[in-house]
Amino acid sequence: MEQLMEVLKAAAPKVDWTAEGNLIEEGILDSVDIISVVSELTAEYDIEIPAEEMEVENFCCAQAIYDMVQRLLDE
Repeated sequence: MEQLMEVLKAAAPKVDWTAEGNLIEEGILDSVDIISVVSELTAEYDIEIPAEEMEVENFCCAQAIYDMVQRLLDE
């Protein structure tokens, strides 16, 4: 999780990744941030994030992103 937090901070430094709640619904994480996050994740973890994974639930908080990355790495 620590490595992921560094990736997320690099991708979207203005986002408080430790905040409680839904980062998207609360307007903290926007579409440009998500594109940056996806780009950083694909580069850092050498994974592809398919279109069906591009759901609010997968990007609502750091833990959800971590869970998605772990799932994709296990495939």
